[in-house]
Amino acid sequence: MTSTPRLILGLALLSLAAPAAHAQAPATVADSLAFTTDSAAEPGLLRSIVDKAAAPVRFVRNFRSSSDRAAYMSAKAVADRATGYRIVVDIGDHRLWVIDGADTLKTATVATAKNTTLSYGGKSWRFETPRGVRTVLAKDTEPTWTPPEWHYAEVATENGLRLRHLERGQTVTLRNGTRLTTRGDEVGVIQPGESEFVPLVLDEHIVFDNTLFIPPVGTKHRTVSGELGHYRLKLGDGYQIHGTPFQKSIGTSATHGCVRMTDEDIEWMYKNIPVGTKVYLY
Repeated sequence: MTSTPRLILGLALLSLAAPAAHAQAPATVADSLAFTTDSAAEPGLLRSIVDKAAAPVRFVRNFRSSSDRAAYMSAKAVADRATGYRIVVDIGDHRLWVIDGADTLKTATVATAKNTTLSYGGKSWRFETPRGVRTVLAKDTEPTWTPPEWHYAEVATENGLRLRHLERGQTVTLRNGTRLTTRGDEVGVIQPGESEFVPLVLDEHIVFDNTLFIPPVGTKHRTVSGELGHYRLKLGDGYQIHGTPFQKSIGTSATHGCVRMTDEDIEWMYKNIPVGTKVYLY
């Protein structure tokens, strides 16, 4: 994404780019495990340290509850028993392995979900990278992103804006008489006393009268280029392993559920991971 906030037609337009990174939200510590890791080791070789002073500790894995801890242990056990060509992701430690049988072919640092909850307008969204087993369903290059509703709710919350859906074919008359509407696959305005439809700038949020308008799905203004980097592996339900323009977020809890990788690492994944590959996340 290269768009920047600017004023167009006297209307404030906010950049569609997502925040580059977020500090990991402090967990409610109901239970914890301390681990050491070896960057070349397979995930099955991670070992719990009973005596934390006996060896250097890479990080302490915190859990929100005992059930959260149990879910982690269950998902990790499934990953440890897996065989064949596979991807394994340690969500909390921001690490990914590509393993073939007993051989580790690739180790990478990744960004995973920020583990926060967004509430807006009576709706709530939980941003987590899901544990369990998934499958690489498809992969593509130069992917585009269709921002879901939570993205607009997040932007509205951060900027103190109201939120409103703009339906295809709908015309909204603004306070100054300008008409906001759609024509085909574009969102644009018609100035007071005029009949010409002027498309709005792409890759910018549409803000009028302190209201953030959500463009209809299928319009150019609901599609963002560059946000997912150059390559993507689809895991279903909106979850993906993809690149990012925010390279500094790698190694942190920064996403809304997806797994982000550096340009070099996601290119390797695209070239070497076949569709149908199992993905184990814990």
